[in-house]
Amino acid sequence: MLHLSPHTAHLQTPAHADLVATGVPFFDIGRQHAALRGEILAALTRVYDSSQFVLGPDIARLETALAGYCHARHAIACASGSDALLLALMHYQVGPGDEVLLPSFTFFATAGAVSRLGARPIFVDIEPTGFNLDPAQLEASISPRTKAIIPVHLYGQCADMSAILAIAGRHGVPVIEDACQAIGAEIGSRRAGSLGAINCFSFYPSKNLGGLGDGGFMTTDDDEIAARLRMLRVHGEKVRYHHSLVGINSRLDTFQAAALEVKLPHLDRWIEARRENARRYQALFADCGLDAKLGLPVELPGHRHTWNQYVVRVPQGRRDALREHLAKAKIGTQIYYPVPLDQQECFCELGYLAGALPETARAAQETLALPIFPELRVDEQEFVVQQIAAFYGIELRTGRAALRGPKFLKLPQTDDGVRRAS
Repeated sequence: MLHLSPHTAHLQTPAHADLVATGVPFFDIGRQHAALRGEILAALTRVYDSSQFVLGPDIARLETALAGYCHARHAIACASGSDALLLALMHYQVGPGDEVLLPSFTFFATAGAVSRLGARPIFVDIEPTGFNLDPAQLEASISPRTKAIIPVHLYGQCADMSAILAIAGRHGVPVIEDACQAIGAEIGSRRAGSLGAINCFSFYPSKNLGGLGDGGFMTTDDDEIAARLRMLRVHGEKVRYHHSLVGINSRLDTFQAAALEVKLPHLDRWIEARRENARRYQALFADCGLDAKLGLPVELPGHRHTWNQYVVRVPQGRRDALREHLAKAKIGTQIYYPVPLDQQECFCELGYLAGALPETARAAQETLALPIFPELRVDEQEFVVQQIAAFYGIELRTGRAALRGPKFLKLPQTDDGVRRAS
């Protein structure tokens, strides 16, 4: 049972009492759209009246803006983040007999695009701090059949691209960024979308820059690659009805572009709101000692984490019990990802034994994503932490005034770089 100290009386305010009845959603896109409703509807009406529904001027304007935002020469819009990955691999003519290196701890589309072209995904373990592909495990997996490497910037934080690019360069292998969760993320002075040869993004509604449905885009600094990608997304066509390549139909529709044009100027503000929410979680968890129970996520040195997800580790096999406890309090959570790709039924013929990628397996068993969306209120975050504290029987000790001040907290690390729970 949770025992409240005199310093936590604010947690018994009517606002928190209301949350007992309403709970906290994992994600609420409606709050964002309510503020932009008039602008978005006006943009959609303009497209409707123009009758330019496919590859119109809105697409070109959006591509120019996205290229600038990602610090790249070119942006090429397409129908989804999954198609962005597929088109990037198609550019490199990946096919049967080829291998592509990628993490197993990621969304299915990363490996699905490889398999769809008849190539073999080769899964590489992750590093335990940022949940991204471990460069130390990468080089041993490269073979004469390796056609590409796809690091994933998971949860909104860039993989160690300096090390990955150095390894890829030694072997003459192109790097395709899967930045579908990481628009706006940075490592050093460079931004996601400017690091690989081709870089892939998603506009799925839950992304930091989400559309009104599916959508995606690619970036590159190479003029020839950009030209080929533009052809591949329209059946390999450059001049109408003349096909020099075999491509696919993967065009971002103009309605999506119009809505995204409205949203893009707000992206950095939304990212900063997510970063503030992450800082607040770190302070709240530290204040009540939950940083000794949970493995808290960290922003790695030199990185700008965009917090598409805020993912804690719940050790000692208690993750599912905590999630059930939070569900009873009407607090939304998600597990990214409960079954690693190397253990998916459709990849069983690849022959990966359970536990072959130990950090991947551990992350799949321990990780739990908490609400982090930009419009999340302070009282909602406090309620989430209050309920987690109740699960662990921890007495809350700190008042609201003390929770607003701390800067981002870097967690102490063990020798292997992980913030361990005790």
